[in-house]
Amino acid sequence: MRFQLTEDQRALKAGVRELLERRFGRDALRAAVERPELDRALWRELGAAGFFALRLPEADGGVGLGLPEAVLAFEEAGRALLPGPLVATHLAAGGVSGAAEGETVVTAVDSGGLVEWLTAADVVRGVGPGVPGAPGAPDAVPLRSVDPLTPLHQVPARDGVSPAPDPLAVLLTAAEQLGTATRACELAVQHARTREQFGQPVGAFQAVKHLCAELLVRVEVARAAVYAAAVTVEPADIAAARLLADEAAVRGARDCLQVHGGMGFTWEADVHLLLKRAWVRTRRAGGGTEGEELLAAELPAGTGR
Repeated sequence: MRFQLTEDQRALKAGVRELLERRFGRDALRAAVERPELDRALWRELGAAGFFALRLPEADGGVGLGLPEAVLAFEEAGRALLPGPLVATHLAAGGVSGAAEGETVVTAVDSGGLVEWLTAADVVRGVGPGVPGAPGAPDAVPLRSVDPLTPLHQVPARDGVSPAPDPLAVLLTAAEQLGTATRACELAVQHARTREQFGQPVGAFQAVKHLCAELLVRVEVARAAVYAAAVTVEPADIAAARLLADEAAVRGARDCLQVHGGMGFTWEADVHLLLKRAWVRTRRAGGGTEGEELLAAELPAGTGR
């Protein structure tokens, strides 16, 4: 089966990228790192552009598109390292007043008990009686996040039982990871073409060529899996897409760092921001062992005989 984006889908993807490059380019990213706080004006602008209401029916004030289009938008958000509880707010559109318009910031407790941007949110979903959901709740323990643009809290599970992860949240997280992996590939190739050693671009050296080629392969494999899962919405497809996207983002950022050499380890380079965001996203529910267990359970009896 061939997956070709339609003209409208390509236009949507380009429009989201243009908006984010204009509104959250590199200067804005670095400023946010130095002073991490949620940009409410940007949030409202995203709402006005229909980012959060993409899948909401037109009759309810939404854009009326589907999950594949949402995946394309979140891929661009991941490429730009856009901070904030994007997935939770998008999934709350139509169910929480003001979420679709970007007036209300919504976060959620995932199945692992992690909450992103708890103190900046207006609404916290996924909490019940006896479980803290309000900013500053005594049982919500702040965690030291490796990513300066993803503040984290840990909330204890009710009765020691964690709910199953939301498949749509898992898939949209995979789309963000795909975008970050794409950005890592772009940065690596750009550096390999422009940085010179011994009178020639470092991309002329075989070891660097191999790193860049592996980066591209992982990105395209993850892209095919994420796009396919957006069409089928099968749990196994979503789990596979998430695992591939997590790998593409984390290993891609690491390889991008290697292509950059010593300067890739510096605070001034953006590579570490890609790696840190990818690391944090892998901790969201639905990835890692959870995804592997789901795929294992889907394997037909007798496979491998």
